[in-house]
Amino acid sequence: MKDSYKATIRIFKAFCDQNRLQILELLQNGEMCACKLLEELQISQSTLSHHMKILCDAEIVEGRKEGKWVHYSVHQEGARRAQLLLKQYLTVHEEE
Repeated sequence: MKDSYKATIRIFKAFCDQNRLQILELLQNGEMCACKLLEELQISQSTLSHHMKILCDAEIVEGRKEGKWVHYSVHQEGARRAQLLLKQYLTVHEEE
């Protein structure tokens, strides 16, 4: 049971930062190169790497290496899993 909580925490942690939310918003339009994300967010490469690691570890985002850059996109299965978890925790069970 504790392992499932760890996975859930990892997913919800991915949404608990302004930069990560901005990254997800940018990725809604499709795959983006890390170089483009850096331009849009105006953050350092190490800061972007930190945020992308959290998003990728949560399986919300996936990366594809091309040359020296990584291209990121929303991981559809991971996004569905996050939606189901949120629904699960916010569903009120009525007592009869």
